[in-house]
Amino acid sequence: MSNGVEMVGLYVHDKDAALEFYVEKLGFRVHTDARNGDYRWLTVQHPDQPSLQLGLFTPDSPMVDAATAQTLREIVAKGAMPPLVLAVDDCRAAYDRMRARGVEFTQEPVDRYGTVDAGFRDPSGNGWKMIERKSR
Repeated sequence: MSNGVEMVGLYVHDKDAALEFYVEKLGFRVHTDARNGDYRWLTVQHPDQPSLQLGLFTPDSPMVDAATAQTLREIVAKGAMPPLVLAVDDCRAAYDRMRARGVEFTQEPVDRYGTVDAGFRDPSGNGWKMIERKSR
């Protein structure tokens, strides 16, 4: 039997905008895009990690009440959620490619801790840290 994390959830303000960002700008691919009435189950995945999905969720009922949903949207927009980490082989090259696709960076590539890292946010405000893999 195999057990492990299969999906990580992320709050987004607009699923269509998030889908465009993650697929068109970051190069992820759609794993599941299913609707049941007004509800939409939307997940994407990095092409090099087919066993892990990123669930794109809007903070709404039935998961949370209206007041909590508003609070969550505000927290995400401020960039207060913990950052996700995107591992890349060459941080500067990935930075150039992603900037050309319209990704807005909050931090240019910087050498530190024996590697190179940069920061960006998605359209909802979720923070990402892009870190160059150390040579093994």
